[in-house]
Amino acid sequence: MTGDIVMAAKFIGAGLAMIGALGAGIGIGLSVQGALEGMARNPDTYGTLLTNMILGIAFSEAIAIYCLVIAFLMLFVL
Repeated sequence: MTGDIVMAAKFIGAGLAMIGALGAGIGIGLSVQGALEGMARNPDTYGTLLTNMILGIAFSEAIAIYCLVIAFLMLFVL
């Protein structure tokens, strides 16, 4: 019985750790939306906006990867 409760807590904790990936996904979507709107309004800034957008996407994706690592650690190590 106690083993089942511990396993359930692991699954719940891993699920809660992945909530951060939701925020990263929303952040990436908003970043791309803003960059595309800026490129549509002023095509001359394409290079600058693209570079900044890719950098922002990389930082947002890093947060999602950290959340995934924490979820895996909760499931398989603890």
